Amino acid sequence: MAQSIVRIGFIGAGGIARSHAYSLNALKYYYNDIPEIIPEAVCSLNKGSRDLFAQKYGFKKSCNLDDFISNSNIDTVFILGPNSVHFEHFKAALGMKGIKRIYIEKPVCSTSPEESAIKELAKQNPSVKIQIGFQYLFSPAAREAFAFWKTGKPGKPVHFNLNYYHGDYLKKEYREKRANRLTPSPDGGAMADLGSHAISLLIAFLGNDLSITGAIQSGRFDDVSVGSDLFSQISVVEKKSLSAGSITASRISAGTGDELSVEIYAEKGAIRFSSTTPDYFEFYSEESGLWSKMITGSNYKRVTSFPSEHVPPGWLRSMVHAQYVFLTGGKSEIFVPDIDHGLEVQRLLRETAEYLESYRKKFW
Repeated sequence: MAQSIVRIGFIGAGGIARSHAYSLNALKYYYNDIPEIIPEAVCSLNKGSRDLFAQKYGFKKSCNLDDFISNSNIDTVFILGPNSVHFEHFKAALGMKGIKRIYIEKPVCSTSPEESAIKELAKQNPSVKIQIGFQYLFSPAAREAFAFWKTGKPGKPVHFNLNYYHGDYLKKEYREKRANRLTPSPDGGAMADLGSHAISLLIAFLGNDLSITGAIQSGRFDDVSVGSDLFSQISVVEKKSLSAGSITASRISAGTGDELSVEIYAEKGAIRFSSTTPDYFEFYSEESGLWSKMITGSNYKRVTSFPSEHVPPGWLRSMVHAQYVFLTGGKSEIFVPDIDHGLEVQRLLRETAEYLESYRKKFW
């Protein structure tokens, strides 16, 4: 039984916080079994932005971090600030009286010591539900592709290719606007910001036995640190099946818009899907010799048909469902990104940063 009232606090009042505020408000339109949501408090360093955020999106209080942490009314915290302070805020949230849930935007932290500390803190607080912000796991195409993959019909994986392409960082004005995303990896950069979603999806399909064997990067601008990868590609092997492939993340691929694509090839078939077409995935069978398209629609039929079963869902729709899973338990989900998943993604991001540093020393 879901908790009847959830009192929510946001740490962070930027763009991603607005998306979460929208999604939380939208839950009541899609689902009948959600708890009552009370936006209790929002905090950030900038008093003006947090005051405006609280007023605009219905939070009772705007406060600094110390006052936020001492607020015993809050039982659910969304950590939505810069990557470099995720660990600090996670540790502070776990110390709050009455805390029941913590939602952390990816990546969960920035350094190897923080990874170890988060793992220990989570172990010490097993009653606190922790979910990581990999909302692409909840898109209809991904959910249905998971279900098909888990049947075993495609067979043993052989190779894979995952790409997340974006182009806006080619523009100087955009780079200036998003300078906080251009910190050196693994805190920032294309692989941490975009590629982490692809890494998350690959782990969901193939498990935690992934290793990186190499990495490359390209794209140089005078106003961007060389340690902040604008384009990077990693070679990955799954150690049990020995399947191998690549993950590519780019902020400077002209004409791409914003696209995450997944292709996994196996001994008996293959699957593929893309964020640009979230209402279907495709699969191939060696037996039939055909590619087939599986239309998923909105896919969330167990609990809703609003606004229509056939409306193409988008990025925010998957975030709404991620929050539904977060607040109600998500027992029907095949895969939910918990703290262990977040840390596994972070391990691979850290290893990527190490390989990229070695690559730059050799070629740059």
